[in-house]
Amino acid sequence: MFTEKIKNTLKSAAKKLTGVAKRAFVAQVAIDYFEGSSRKAERQMGWSRNTVEKGLKELKIGIVCVDNYKARGRKKVEQNLVNLEEDIRSLIDGNSQTDATFQTTLRYSRISAKKVREALIVQKGYLDSQLPTRQTIGDVLNRLNYRLRKPLKNKPLKKIPQTDAIFDNVHKANQTSDENPNSLRISIDCKAKVKIGNLSRGGKDRTQKAKQADDHDTKIKAKLVPFGLREMGEDNLTIFMGQSYETSDFIVDCLELWWDENKKRFSHINELVINSDNGPSVESHRTQFIKRMVEFGQQAELSIKLVYYPPYHSKYNPIERCWGAVRKLLERCHFGYN
Repeated sequence: MFTEKIKNTLKSAAKKLTGVAKRAFVAQVAIDYFEGSSRKAERQMGWSRNTVEKGLKELKIGIVCVDNYKARGRKKVEQNLVNLEEDIRSLIDGNSQTDATFQTTLRYSRISAKKVREALIVQKGYLDSQLPTRQTIGDVLNRLNYRLRKPLKNKPLKKIPQTDAIFDNVHKANQTSDENPNSLRISIDCKAKVKIGNLSRGGKDRTQKAKQADDHDTKIKAKLVPFGLREMGEDNLTIFMGQSYETSDFIVDCLELWWDENKKRFSHINELVINSDNGPSVESHRTQFIKRMVEFGQQAELSIKLVYYPPYHSKYNPIERCWGAVRKLLERCHFGYN
């Protein structure tokens, strides 16, 4: 007996099917319950009569129709306007750039989808009624692998004529030190001051209730200057936090503290090679820095070599690779980061 419960069950089952499987199902239901009549199946079940009839024919002759789903729906705007893709490329190519790290094949556009649409009308002669909306133009740009992204800081600000020669000397000095068992190479650098207080710096903590930070960074308890020292041979990292300015005395004081704590480990070392940037507090023209380094070398009985990276290329200093990890660690600490 064909009850309302059976009717709802069959309707629910048909909704979960598509294409050939759905047509075969509704056709079999029409045969079993409606004497093979597509009209009765349409009237009782709400199914399309054409779908039921096609399913009945497929069951009868044993040949099924292949559905071309891709041909359905609205066509992409590039198919309706055959020159649109080429015109967009001609507008974008002069205002785009590749990924500076070469880690992706995408190209980054520096003009917005709205400006592209306006340029198509002004420069390429399209009518406003011909073109799709700004959002659709943005979708077209994405399909063409153009992305609106923030440029990455990977291009040095300047490159002096001696840059390549300086790099050659740096690599040669580093290699010589690494191959000498009595030589120790370290990398040093200072970072920007860290404000201490009830501040929010974007860090996150897993708590049931968010911690409360000051609305404005006005109540600063202290400012710390991080100084990093990386031992290249041992691959150890030492961080000093001082409340001084980034001065020559502060840097050499940190070096002396580090050496006093570690000289027993390096009793065989007679040469210290220091990788550094060309910052004002450590440059070779800073007489106070050189004076303090000479005194440090005499006291520690070490031969000290200062190896400077080229101007505007401090990011190649090995210590720089450690600051990202240190920053993530500081963001979890509550002495200045919430």
